[in-house]
Amino acid sequence: MASRPAGLGAVPAPAFFVAGAVSQYVGAALAVVLFPYLGPLAVAWLRVGTSGALLWLLRGTPRRAAWDRPRRRAIAAFGVALAAMNLCFYLAVERLPLGNAVAIEFLGPIVVAVVGTRTARNVVALGLAVAGVVLLAEVQWSASPSGVMFALGSAVLWAGYIVLGARVARSGAGPADGLDALAWSMLIGSLAIAPAGLVGIALGEPTPVLVLGCAAVGVLSNVVPYGLDQVILHRLRPEQFALLLALLPATAAVVGAVALRQVPSVLESVGIGLVAAAVAARER
Repeated sequence: MASRPAGLGAVPAPAFFVAGAVSQYVGAALAVVLFPYLGPLAVAWLRVGTSGALLWLLRGTPRRAAWDRPRRRAIAAFGVALAAMNLCFYLAVERLPLGNAVAIEFLGPIVVAVVGTRTARNVVALGLAVAGVVLLAEVQWSASPSGVMFALGSAVLWAGYIVLGARVARSGAGPADGLDALAWSMLIGSLAIAPAGLVGIALGEPTPVLVLGCAAVGVLSNVVPYGLDQVILHRLRPEQFALLLALLPATAAVVGAVALRQVPSVLESVGIGLVAAAVAARER
């Protein structure tokens, strides 16, 4: 009889994902609260920078000597995509409700899922997910063109995050090596968006309390979910991970309603049900 996995290995990947999703959008709600004082540019930069610094402290000096050149390039690209995605997403949620922005950027993961889907059951699941996302979005171009464009930009970068994140996770020796790679990625990403972040700092009113708030956003929205992603992506194929991401619009809508009083409309509630049905219908 085969022995059962012990410790964290016994926890199913979807459980890690749900924990990361809740943490991610609680952090996003906190970021929205900070926008009037610092603005999205500064909050995004401080989020990536402080969470990267925390990972470095937790990991000591993340190792990289054993990495070959293709892995280093993938880690660098992953870091830039991660930081730019955060920046675009915050510029979007400054202008759009949290659930709507997430629904629009979810188009990126859907594209990844469609490319990787091979079974009829997953095609049906994707169809349900697309219908749910369309209803959840409920955003017209005339409402906020810039917000929609930033959300679409985040969608493209999110697709890149999934593909590059899977490449980084699978080319490593395991979750611990993935966390080392994540620490380096956040350092590179924070340097990439530093010009925008410094502009945001100059335009805002930074105080120690606000910087600590951004650090909390980094822990909730970066360290916890992205660290768990490295565990999840090491177990799942990119298309499986993309289908699991169908939970995120519903999670964002619930957190937005509770934390930001962005109560979903009837159509958005129907969309949440369709997305939940898509997750239930997908092939395991």
